[in-house]
Amino acid sequence: MADQRNDAKAQSEARTETKAAARNPSPESKGNRPQASVPEQNTVLVICGGLSHERDISLSSGHRVEGFLEDAGWQVAVHDMDSDLLDYLSSVDTRPDLVWPLLHGANGEDGSIRDVLEMAGLPYIGSRAKASRTAWSKPIAKNVVRKAGLTTPHSVTLPESMFRELGVGKVIDLLVSALGLPLFVKPTMGGSALGCSLVTAADQLPQAMVSCFAYGSVALVEQAVEGTEVSVSVLDIDGTPTILPPLEIETPNGIYDYEARYTPGPTEYYVPARLDSDTLHAVEQAALTAHKALGLRDISRTDFIVDREGNPQFLESNVTPGMTDTSLLPQSAVAAGFKLSKLYSSLATSVLAQHREAGPRH
Repeated sequence: MADQRNDAKAQSEARTETKAAARNPSPESKGNRPQASVPEQNTVLVICGGLSHERDISLSSGHRVEGFLEDAGWQVAVHDMDSDLLDYLSSVDTRPDLVWPLLHGANGEDGSIRDVLEMAGLPYIGSRAKASRTAWSKPIAKNVVRKAGLTTPHSVTLPESMFRELGVGKVIDLLVSALGLPLFVKPTMGGSALGCSLVTAADQLPQAMVSCFAYGSVALVEQAVEGTEVSVSVLDIDGTPTILPPLEIETPNGIYDYEARYTPGPTEYYVPARLDSDTLHAVEQAALTAHKALGLRDISRTDFIVDREGNPQFLESNVTPGMTDTSLLPQSAVAAGFKLSKLYSSLATSVLAQHREAGPRH
């Protein structure tokens, strides 16, 4: 099993390097490369799985991180989000030195597991519970970053009950009249583009709302901005933010949906994004602004649409970025010249060195 995992990992890194554009990362992204130190018998527990719609993605992320940390010399265990977890965390025989929660979706990204870890007195990689909850709610996150000076597509937030009480047809007519077309519909909370739809005609809205409400009871309907889809990851290592080069996403149909994210082949990635140097710098700084404004720490990934005028339009920030072989953060890191085992080890070492206080603080 270990040989199979290592072979798959090597193939995926080679695939990432091949698909990334053959251009050098921007100087700001390349600077301050972390230097991993070999840990001394420290143990890391990776928590993944859970019962969200993104369980399979979480398991894939967790096991890939496990492999890279083991390559760097860490003792790593993996545990599902289940009824045995708290016993595992509290037992003197299994209690880890550090936890890396890689749960995607609810409980993992809404701050819940982070509250649990703090009550258990365990240091962990990632944002605090309060910041996670802020980023998890897309409408709230949009308001926060807007106050910090970023631009974000105009949107409205509507619960499913609103359509029932006011009438589906009337609400849809009002949406089209007020926001125009095209529109993008997505759950206010969730990831992996589940329940998301691009709407180019009014008669597509009813089905888009049905798809959205299958994954959440509240919809975010925003103006769809034409431009270049870009993702930027930020890692805090030894007190210094490392901005990975912006990654551009190009899909055959122009929609970066669940299939495009996790099916190798049809989606093309360019690192750095095919933007001029000024725009690349603006996107990097926008990602750092979002990271700071939302109170995030250790690791985040922020998604933008760069409009035709070159302005980064904030879409959302993720506190638990995917770590699969097709995920964006690992691709950006590899294209920038990082070895993932060293990068992840440096992040874990940095967090342990901070001797973070136990107990919940809000």
